[in-house]
Amino acid sequence: MYAIVDIAGQQFKVEKDQKLYVHRLKAEEGSKIEFDNVLLTDDGKKVNVGAPCIKGAKVTAKVISHLKDDTVIVFKKKRRKGYKKRNGHRQFLSEIVIESIK
Repeated sequence: MYAIVDIAGQQFKVEKDQKLYVHRLKAEEGSKIEFDNVLLTDDGKKVNVGAPCIKGAKVTAKVISHLKDDTVIVFKKKRRKGYKKRNGHRQFLSEIVIESIK
C-alpha cells in the first residue's frame, strides 16, 4: 500500500516504514505528526483519488531528527566581463519515518 501526500508544500509517494527527508517541520524530535493532505491511496486492488484530498485519510509519521542538507554552490559568471560571484546554501531538513497509512 502506498499514498501520495502533501508534506510542507511538496508531494511525496510514501509507504509504511519508509524514511524521508522533508523541509524542516515545526515538531520536536521523537514526536509524531499526522498529515491530512492525502491526495491518492493505492492498496493494490483499489485506487482512491481525492478531489483534491481524500476525506478521512491520514498518514502518521515520526520525526527522527533535524539536520542540514549538503551545500549547494551557486556560481554566476558573465563572459569576458570579469564578473564572478560564488555563493552557497544549506537547506534545513527533517528526517521522518512513515508509521501508518489510514
